[in-house]
Amino acid sequence: MKVAVLGVGLIGGSIGLAAKQRVDGVEVVGFGRSPERLERARELGAIDVAAETLEQALDGAAICFCCAPVGALGEQIAAALAAAGEDCVVTDVGSIKGGIVEAAADPRFVGGHPIAGAETAGVEHARADLFEGATWYLTPPSGASGVLFERLHRFVAALGARPIAIDADSHDRLLATVSHLPHVLANVLVTQAGGMLDEEDAALPRIGPSFRDATRVAGANSAIWTDIYLANREAIATEIDAVVDRLRVAADTLRAGDAEAIEQWNEAAAEARRRLLESDLAGGAVHELRTTVPNRPGIVAEVALALGKAGVNIVDMALAPAPDMRSGAITLWIAGDGEAARARELIDGLGFPVAEA
Repeated sequence: MKVAVLGVGLIGGSIGLAAKQRVDGVEVVGFGRSPERLERARELGAIDVAAETLEQALDGAAICFCCAPVGALGEQIAAALAAAGEDCVVTDVGSIKGGIVEAAADPRFVGGHPIAGAETAGVEHARADLFEGATWYLTPPSGASGVLFERLHRFVAALGARPIAIDADSHDRLLATVSHLPHVLANVLVTQAGGMLDEEDAALPRIGPSFRDATRVAGANSAIWTDIYLANREAIATEIDAVVDRLRVAADTLRAGDAEAIEQWNEAAAEARRRLLESDLAGGAVHELRTTVPNRPGIVAEVALALGKAGVNIVDMALAPAPDMRSGAITLWIAGDGEAARARELIDGLGFPVAEA
């Protein structure tokens, strides 16, 4: 299998390292604007070959990962699709999906976003284990090729990640809450604390661990985050408004001096955090479910998105078209008794027969 990586930095380099460590017979070809960086990636083992042209990188590739910054992804994806073969799945690693998926209206394209990274950048900091246990969102458009989606899903799982299908709009709203909003709040907190340094006779205590933890991402790389803020501005602004409303309620509760209400508010936060942490844990026996579906464009994405939106994790999948190509079987491996039961209900709700092997 030949895999093309366009942009060999932290994420692209880690994809290459993980692929070469975990996928038998893979050849990783890198392409980018800087020959020096590509050579460095080759020296570090992140790629096997540094392509001189985009066409060379994509010639015979089975998968192409577009790893440009968010602001440049649209152009890079369009160029990759123009150069890629009909049997190549093109994906990206950007943290905003809505506009990108809509613009790349091609059955070969499946949006992607690994929830992994670090404060450091560059291929020098790439790691083969960066995606171990990490959620990797896949946002297939309605007409995505089922065969190519399956290939990408399997490859991402082989890298050690947990692929989850989700529609692009839901992805952007979710990331606005759990990723982009924390950056906004961290910026606000450090700006507020920094302003106290300018006040006359203001003496700040030593910074405590709670402040350090809450502001770790403040002032993150502006070249990256300016694009993210702009690309997802509506969803982020909506979440900021919701936080402002919750802060006003908290301020009113504190001013009222109601100890019972304050305790309930704090305990509710503890319970919400517990549920959030538990929802991220995957385990239990793996169940093999089989369903028969009509052979029409986007059918695999339809099933995967229905499960992903409900939080059901697909450990693996396999496709088997019928001899007449009018229908096909999808085999899904689902971890956990409860998750498997929900998967059966959801698939049945789509109108497809489902049984456990």
